Amino acid sequence: MRLRNLTILLPLLSLIFSIQARTLGDDTNTPTAWTPELSMKVRSIGAVRVSPDGKRVAYVITQPVMAPDKSEYLSQIYLANADGSDAFQITYADKSSTNPLWSPDGKWLAFTSMRSGKNNLYLLRASAGEAEQLTDTKTSVSTFAWSPDGQGIAFLQNDLQSDDEEKASKGKDDWRFVDENIKYSHLYVIALAKNAQGKREPRRLTKGDYTIDSFDWSPDGKAIVFSRVKTPKADDWPTADVSVVDLVSGEEKALLATPAAESSPIYSPDGKWIAVIISDTPPRWGFGGTINLIAAGGSGAKALAATYDEQPNLIGWAADGKRIYYSETRGTATRIQAINVETNAISEVNKADGVYGAINLNYGRTMFGFSKQTPDTPPEAYVSQADGSAPVQVSRANADLPKLPLGKTEVVRWKGSDGMEVEGLLSYPVNYQPGKRVPLLLVIHGGPTGVFVQSFIGSPGAYPLAAFTAQGYAVLRANPRGSSGYGKKFRYANYKDWGGGDYNDLMAGVDQVIQMGVADQNRLGVMGWSYGGFMTSWIITQTRRFKAASIGAPVTNLMSFTGTSDIPGFIPDYMGAQPWENLDVYRAHSPMFNIKGASTPALIQHGEADIRVPISQGYELYNALKAQGVPARMLVLPRQPHGPNEPKMLLKVMQTNFEWFNKYLGAGS
Repeated sequence: MRLRNLTILLPLLSLIFSIQARTLGDDTNTPTAWTPELSMKVRSIGAVRVSPDGKRVAYVITQPVMAPDKSEYLSQIYLANADGSDAFQITYADKSSTNPLWSPDGKWLAFTSMRSGKNNLYLLRASAGEAEQLTDTKTSVSTFAWSPDGQGIAFLQNDLQSDDEEKASKGKDDWRFVDENIKYSHLYVIALAKNAQGKREPRRLTKGDYTIDSFDWSPDGKAIVFSRVKTPKADDWPTADVSVVDLVSGEEKALLATPAAESSPIYSPDGKWIAVIISDTPPRWGFGGTINLIAAGGSGAKALAATYDEQPNLIGWAADGKRIYYSETRGTATRIQAINVETNAISEVNKADGVYGAINLNYGRTMFGFSKQTPDTPPEAYVSQADGSAPVQVSRANADLPKLPLGKTEVVRWKGSDGMEVEGLLSYPVNYQPGKRVPLLLVIHGGPTGVFVQSFIGSPGAYPLAAFTAQGYAVLRANPRGSSGYGKKFRYANYKDWGGGDYNDLMAGVDQVIQMGVADQNRLGVMGWSYGGFMTSWIITQTRRFKAASIGAPVTNLMSFTGTSDIPGFIPDYMGAQPWENLDVYRAHSPMFNIKGASTPALIQHGEADIRVPISQGYELYNALKAQGVPARMLVLPRQPHGPNEPKMLLKVMQTNFEWFNKYLGAGS
């Protein structure tokens, strides 16, 4: 489990700033410039997995379906040779098929699909044939993994409703008490061989009042190590511990249970060691963690050297058992690295900048599969040797995108008010002429531990970057203090200081682009989602230099947010106290207590089903602006959580933002 991904931001990063998708429209007009509608044609790539022998690659392509009666994302599995030749689609159901996993012998692919109404396991011969359904659960299968001998699969599944609960649900008598009758996620195994009755019956391995979020088979197939959390609630991630269960006896044994959060356990190839991520003590929402080794028998933990950002994401062990591969953000790029378990030496595996996702190590531990993108190249599936050879492109999912010009993107740096170096990405207008001043849009990420990286600017997200640059805007995506990718000290530099040093960093970045001769200081816009929404709300209470603002799912009142969000421990961690312990700090850092006199025209966008930042936060801001006569609109997104997860809703968000800034900053504004 990537613990830092449970912050207020990161559900948004995957859904808002980094969502890749493609529309199935029938528009036959040839586009002449990037638009929000064209961005929806960028396909996303996921689950890039190389076969055990390194010869073939399975990967997932996702695109949206937008019809009069549909608005959903559809994912299908593709297969290709490792050199990219002979690529073809292997699943065709009208429901998504995802997460393909090769069997250890490379003859089978297991995957999950919603085609039965719930997310169930399916089995497909890699050579040919129809997929066979393995599980038939009333809940859904989440994470799964093949047994080392290839004779079975372990998977996670939530507890089922009782017969009485099902009856109550159908009869609309389904009241509930908060934090009671919790449904946990537990481990099950299913054998590929059918029993005497011709059936496959899953066997439950774990039990108890805890939920499992990740696991790994021992190399001999006799045990499974797993990370367990007190409840499935997002706020309980600090309670993560590590245990192991015996496959035959079902006996469970705690391996790590300390005040720190321990997660992501992975066995070494010889089964003697388990690598885990252990957080600082106590666990903090800004997160800092190190890779540790524990003996498979459970005798203590040995910390390895701290990584650059102290937020490593484990990928797997090298074949010789001497190194552990992990990925981490460094600045605006992704790094795949290896740490030597004996010497603590850290080496880089990938040499080129870019954004790497869906990183996997094959069963033979010889090759990586991953998606890769840069500001001017869309995401595709790639493979590389584990020794760090140059990536080889496997997919051509976005080859049919029109070859339209994109605004050039470059890394820019500046100093904050206290001298701290800050970095960001500046995208210029298409065909920009040096020395010409243009309108500037400041985009602020969520988190606050998010980070803007060198992703494809044509991809869809709340803020359509390519469309903005085609319209003549420059776009600054800043990584102020509090961001990931620049080390733990930088990430923690905004504790008890939301709207302080981070605000100054952002304003200094805008000043930098003005001093470069690029930005027109009289035509500035600002936007952000989640924590970025908080900061945009804060900005319009502190300055009138921006002519328009777009505020997405904003935290506007730290006190009421803490009492209504699904992560009530988040703000108290950052502010160092509960509201009733130090009300002054909540007042001082809340836009709602500084809103008097705000005048910037503001567009507010919020999902109606958002439990991370409840929509009441957006209504508080909207009503305060309207009461003061400020031009304001509020776009409510039905059914949407913290970020739009339906393509029509995402497209509407992009279109509305595009129209809003053209109104206030565009030609003739």
